[in-house]
Amino acid sequence: QVQVVESGGGLVQAGGSLRLSCIASRNIIMINHMGWYRQAPGKQRELVAFITGGGSTNYADSVKGRFTISRDNAKNSVYLQMNSLKPEDTAVYYCKANYGPIRTDYWGQGTQVTVSS
Repeated sequence: QVQVVESGGGLVQAGGSLRLSCIASRNIIMINHMGWYRQAPGKQRELVAFITGGGSTNYADSVKGRFTISRDNAKNSVYLQMNSLKPEDTAVYYCKANYGPIRTDYWGQGTQVTVSS
């Protein structure tokens, strides 16, 4: 199993920046991929960005050019740098780790990001 814990959420004005962190209980080199998802009130959870074990990244169209996902293998951590934040980025952000031969997903508890206009 893998435990993941997010941190770094908060309240920020539109145009501002936040950096989310996700620390995993296992060496992330052993993890298939890790990603950030978000869920706004009344909406379905959606993919924001993910990074594979090989370092390839993918982003939702709505965040391309503003958000950057990165990893630090030594710290078993994945980060989401969010710049030029918009009110529509307001959501609970979740970290997910996909691990093991049967590719099981493990979710964190989420961290709230609120962007004021």
